[in-house]
Amino acid sequence: MMPLQPILNDSSSIEEPEPFPEGLKCNVPLREFDSVYDVVPGLRKDMPMREKMEILLKFYQQEIVAAIEQADSSDKTFITDEWSRGEGLGGGITRVFQDGRVFEKGGVNFSAIYGSLPPAAVQRMKANHKDIQIPDNAKLPFYACGLSLVIHPQHYLAPSVHMNYRYFETRNEDGTPQAWWFGGGQDLSPMYYNEADAVHFHKLLKDVCDHHDPTYYQRFKKWADEYFLIKYRGEARGIGGIFFDDLNEKEAEEHFLFVADALSRFLPSYLPAVRRAYEPSDEPRPTLEEGKYWQGLRRGRYVEFNLAVDRGTSFGLQTPGSRVESILMTLPKNASWEYNYHPNPGSLEAKTVEVLKNPKNYV
Repeated sequence: MMPLQPILNDSSSIEEPEPFPEGLKCNVPLREFDSVYDVVPGLRKDMPMREKMEILLKFYQQEIVAAIEQADSSDKTFITDEWSRGEGLGGGITRVFQDGRVFEKGGVNFSAIYGSLPPAAVQRMKANHKDIQIPDNAKLPFYACGLSLVIHPQHYLAPSVHMNYRYFETRNEDGTPQAWWFGGGQDLSPMYYNEADAVHFHKLLKDVCDHHDPTYYQRFKKWADEYFLIKYRGEARGIGGIFFDDLNEKEAEEHFLFVADALSRFLPSYLPAVRRAYEPSDEPRPTLEEGKYWQGLRRGRYVEFNLAVDRGTSFGLQTPGSRVESILMTLPKNASWEYNYHPNPGSLEAKTVEVLKNPKNYV
């Protein structure tokens, strides 16, 4: 395929995007509620945090899966793969979607596992968690649960998205919690930078952060900008969002409510960007050939980050008995690389790279 040519502000270089799928439903209203306990069935305040997080994450896994299937406007559905690590070791539910009308590939994975941390891992964790007590046998029981999601749309103007929220606790020998913390976040990876998508995505994240702590958004946005940087490229995977880890500075219930609110904002923050990709626009747009070619190159960067940079992917692949297919479901179905490729100055592709190299404030 020939290298991309500059996108000119001329009607001859602008091709209308693919037809808008009839019945595409991407308008998800922002759910307002006084308490997550009134929304999620079976959730109670007096439950242990492990149980509360599992119920919450399974609820949003199902809600997100249903919304993606509806938005795809096809007969495609998620494949469900329930798995177990063995008696007393936990398991999970992997949900994978592929070759839809609107979405090329996606996965929404839930896991809740029990195990024992080896001495080296315990020592690394003690650097951030002074309250961890090392047992006599030097192996520390732990529990971890999480909901992890990646969606890659078909349209080159629609961004990919990643979300992950998790809870981790070390446990005493009698099974009671010892040290605990929350982690997670969500980030957007556009093929072509769209200011409206960026502002909308970040505004909803800022709103939920500000509701719980006015320092959260700037702290967690900065963390995301740093974490999702491909250092050897000098550019970010996308336009960021929020990212946090080892969060235990408040009462556990306060952090739980923050995570619950953030989860409720995911669909309203993302699906409008998918719909916008199909809507007519007066702005310059790439041709179909240019757009798909550039999408392949940007997806290549996504693969690079996940395999060469992301700590979670590396940890998972190096863990004995890990579910490789579940870990690698984050990768797009199609990606490409071109030797020493540089977009033409002034092109839409070059403008996107400029944003990825220079993180900005969107709200």
